[in-house]
Amino acid sequence: MASIQKFEDLFCWQKARELANFIFYVTNLPTFKDPDLKRQIRRAAISPMSNIAEGFDRGTQAEFVDALFIGKGETGEVRSQLYISYDQKYIDTETLNRGLGLTDECSRLIQ
Repeated sequence: MASIQKFEDLFCWQKARELANFIFYVTNLPTFKDPDLKRQIRRAAISPMSNIAEGFDRGTQAEFVDALFIGKGETGEVRSQLYISYDQKYIDTETLNRGLGLTDECSRLIQ
């Protein structure tokens, strides 16, 4: 079994990266019309992968666990913002469900 040497080896970081890229794709769609929500959801989507990386590289278990809790919370923020994006008709049902699936998977992996 391979050991984890860097944060890029962590499956939770890889999935958080997938979520961030998905959010950037979605917020670049012409139907996504709210620039404030766009900025907010992008910041929230970047946070999980950033916190996982920062916590891992700090080198202590306690700091890594703290960073994971922050990243998990940001994943919930993205999930909530996906709902408002759907309610405002910036995204369709298929996009909402894909995003909810990614946030759920990220949250479970970080936990």
